[in-house]
Amino acid sequence: MTFETLGLSAEILRSVNEQGYETPTPVQQQSIPVVLAGHDILAGAQTGTGKTAGFTLPMLQLMQQKHPERKRSHAVRALVLTPTRELAAQVGESISTYGKYLSLKSTVVFGGVGIHPQIDKLRRGIDILVATPGRLLDLHQQGAVDLSKVEFFVLDEADRMLDMGFIHDIRKVLKMLPAQRQNLLFSATFSEEIKRLASGILKSPVMVEVAKNEASHQVTQVVHPVGASKKRALLSHLIRQGEWQQVLVFTKTKHGANRLCKQLGEDGIQGAAIHGNKSQTARTAALADFKSGKIRVLVATDIAARGLDIDQLPHVINYELPHVAEDYVHRIGRTGRAGNRGEAMSLVSPDEDKLLRGIERLIGQDIPKVEVPGFEFTAEDFFDKPKEDRPPRSGRPHQRHDSKSPRKPSAGGHAKRAGAAHASGGKPAGGHRRGRS
Repeated sequence: MTFETLGLSAEILRSVNEQGYETPTPVQQQSIPVVLAGHDILAGAQTGTGKTAGFTLPMLQLMQQKHPERKRSHAVRALVLTPTRELAAQVGESISTYGKYLSLKSTVVFGGVGIHPQIDKLRRGIDILVATPGRLLDLHQQGAVDLSKVEFFVLDEADRMLDMGFIHDIRKVLKMLPAQRQNLLFSATFSEEIKRLASGILKSPVMVEVAKNEASHQVTQVVHPVGASKKRALLSHLIRQGEWQQVLVFTKTKHGANRLCKQLGEDGIQGAAIHGNKSQTARTAALADFKSGKIRVLVATDIAARGLDIDQLPHVINYELPHVAEDYVHRIGRTGRAGNRGEAMSLVSPDEDKLLRGIERLIGQDIPKVEVPGFEFTAEDFFDKPKEDRPPRSGRPHQRHDSKSPRKPSAGGHAKRAGAAHASGGKPAGGHRRGRS
């Protein structure tokens, strides 16, 4: 199957071809005809499978066909709601790229930057608005955005929306929308909670489920068992030995990300941290430096990393395993995208054994365990308690972390040794509370 056979217009095909895409991915093959036919859709596909184009391409075509020369007004015709700033920026870039030869205007709004330039753009009139919930509600409260004539509503990364506690904001946004509209709900995972959310938004939807909680077959996975106190040294060793130039590293907390970034710098490995406490300017600069090769390592938390689209990223490292098994799939989905190969390594200490077993149950496979020479387990490693990630004491109330501190380690069944070293070279248990995006 080709994009031509999906019934897309010549203008959209031209922009797709300019990006070098010839064959649609499975989620695109299934979702594009459904959206073009005017149906609501509930689509589940793992990250990195091209689901953004799965709703962007048909939505652009329908909008152009319905009102090709529509006079610009304050009223938004299509609303795309995303959980994070980075994902909003990525979706906005995709809309601009694929809509290059169409007479449609779009803009992206999110928190962490000035609101007045965003208000100015909205007043000039736009067709497609990509937004995070918090900033969208701020703009609506100020009378800067009119959603009464929305024809298309897209809820992207719906599972992360729920994880971050956006359900109440989503309900507020839905009250601003007209009853008659086409709804497109896309999610990296497909839980019962997602289906309950969909039942209140979608009307007679077509369900598309390409992959359920599976790791991409393009990604080679491996676990390196290691004591908690040796993780930093092992990470530096792997980066140096493999001469890696671009590595995305995941930690569980913001303070852990900051500390690891500082420690890697002491080892002569330049990196930057990206998380919710960083300003949007700092996050954008860190991502740009990482993409350009100015820095070798980007240390991220789960919430900040959702939506990161880094072309041909070769390595993802789980410095700490996530509390929620599904987040493992999201993490390693940052590599092995668009048909490229990728490598995902997890540095797992004995206290994380339960988390590892939960991940393996979810993805339906055992991840190979490989001890790295010089970092083999010792008896002390089973009693090596990870340090809690706490902010510096400043007399102020304790700030919320991205997730809870690690549990106490248990001495029970950790991964068995599996031979020589690898050759190549946050929904916590108590639930999330969120800040405005």
